[in-house]
Amino acid sequence: MGIINATPDSFSGDGVAFDLVRAVEQAHAFVADGADILDIGGESTRPGAVPVGAEEEIRRVVPLIEALRELKVPLSIDTFKPEVMRAALAAGATLINDINALRAPGAVEVAAASDAGICLMHMQGTPQTMQDDPAYENVVAEVKAFLVERIEACRAAGIGRERIVIDPGFGFGKTSEHNLELLRGLDRFVATGYPVLVGLSRKSVLGRLTGRKVTERVAASVAAAIAAVARGASIVRVHDVAATRDALAVWCVAAKSTLPGVAQ
Repeated sequence: MGIINATPDSFSGDGVAFDLVRAVEQAHAFVADGADILDIGGESTRPGAVPVGAEEEIRRVVPLIEALRELKVPLSIDTFKPEVMRAALAAGATLINDINALRAPGAVEVAAASDAGICLMHMQGTPQTMQDDPAYENVVAEVKAFLVERIEACRAAGIGRERIVIDPGFGFGKTSEHNLELLRGLDRFVATGYPVLVGLSRKSVLGRLTGRKVTERVAASVAAAIAAVARGASIVRVHDVAATRDALAVWCVAAKSTLPGVAQ
């Protein structure tokens, strides 16, 4: 999953702000590099990010989705606002990637009324507060219990299990050690039987492990993606598509696994 940030304040420094031409070029480059999904977001959810209204978020993402809907890959909308979900789906998105796990009033109803895929993510707190003092007694067990509860809420609303993906929410209300515990315990999430998405690309835990600033974390991000896939992740959400795809192609051959579109 290639990340396209239609924002001026992405933590990773790769946001395309409001430049539609640049965003479209980035999307086409990601597909050429081997992206299977494009994830489009119009609001930064980095720690301490300033909230964006639904109308502004729609203004940022809908023209981009419309410009990309002829591509041969699914388009994902990264939002927790029902209004943005509805507008993005009408524009051509086919996956809702929600950091709030469809907890906003009306979000489950929007998802249930569509045939879109749904990614449910765990977050402790909000982007404005999540890194103040995240605490768990057992981070793996608590995050898994939350995701199972959200799965059940979606299933009760009529959303088929084949539409659901889960995401432990690396970096969203977690310390570095919490993130590492989740990565080590990823098999617990895979065991639910639902596809698992992992987003560790360029995140601060990798900076703490390597001492590298955010724009220098390509190698660490690729290593994190391989570690996640080795533990059963179905989707890795990344900024560096070509590097990740190449590394996974080599890993798959060595592991005698398979990667779509790669000769074995």
